[in-house]
Amino acid sequence: MSKPIHPLPQRRGIIFILSAPSGAGKTTLYRGALKGIAGLEFSVSLTTRRPRGAEIDAVDYRFVSEAEFNAMRETGGLAEWAKVFDASYGTPRAPLETAVSEGRDILLDIDIQGARQIREKYPNDAVAIFVLPPSFEELEGRLRGRGTESEDAIQRRLKRARDEAREWRSYDYLIVNNEISRSVGELEAIVNAERLRAARMREGFAPWKS
Repeated sequence: MSKPIHPLPQRRGIIFILSAPSGAGKTTLYRGALKGIAGLEFSVSLTTRRPRGAEIDAVDYRFVSEAEFNAMRETGGLAEWAKVFDASYGTPRAPLETAVSEGRDILLDIDIQGARQIREKYPNDAVAIFVLPPSFEELEGRLRGRGTESEDAIQRRLKRARDEAREWRSYDYLIVNNEISRSVGELEAIVNAERLRAARMREGFAPWKS
């Protein structure tokens, strides 16, 4: 009798990128994904902006000074970085590369600029997913419903959202976030499919063993 297929194929970890215009519900989506998808870790980004609402340092973001951020950027400690409005955002390089080399899957919440950088640096390991709300009117309503920004700031975000929404065709997958449980299910389907790709198996992996 032949032995069963190896239950844990040996592969590199996958970098799952989530990008979306502000107000698309990306934060709610990735939080649901992290609860529902086994083995998916979150990459905590650095930012120089102040915390909003109930955001927690080292959970939602690592909140750092401009000097700390610039020091990491100048010494090659960031896998990607971007300036968005008046704040800088970036992904620490070391934990990202450790996860990939150890075969752990990691989820990044980053903008279009950052996604482009990650895909250029990790072309075989990155999967890019774009998230859109069902309509621009819905997006505007979500932004205004936050009640945390001035009208000028909202208008800037709306303009940026229109510009960013045009980029969805450059991504691998698109999720229209109309209902959160459905969107989480779609994201889980993407993760599972990418984990099963034969091209991700390490060289020398043999599923059948005699």
